[in-house]
Amino acid sequence: MTFTEKINNDIKAAMLAKDKDRLAALRDIKAKLLLEATSGGGADVSEEVALKICLKLYKQRIETYDLYIAQGREDLAADELFQSKVIENYLPKMLSEEEILVEVRSAIQATGASSPQEMGKVMGILTSKLSGKADGKVISTLVRQELSK
Repeated sequence: MTFTEKINNDIKAAMLAKDKDRLAALRDIKAKLLLEATSGGGADVSEEVALKICLKLYKQRIETYDLYIAQGREDLAADELFQSKVIENYLPKMLSEEEILVEVRSAIQATGASSPQEMGKVMGILTSKLSGKADGKVISTLVRQELSK
């Protein structure tokens, strides 16, 4: 079952359950997937691209949630948090900081990087290897810390 098929099946289930909040989040995912599919000229979106789209939607929801909390709009914040939880179900398990640190250290050792000026070499390896499994900000922070030692 492809990612798009899974989303479509979950949309049907949410419609039957009359779960409007879940349905809204799933339709947003589907809309972004359709937009990507039609912009590329292809008929379907690859699994990797679909996960990147979901990760981007998840981050947007979290940022909006934080913004609503800062403005004292708990009613709107609750909706964003719920939708982020729905989207999170479709993301792969994110790596912990300890697991990322292990990858960072092995990439530094593999490249032979020894100073913060060589951060690009390490990040190049890690961004492709940890794509969809770890946040880029966390990766770059850990790389910077390790190279500064």
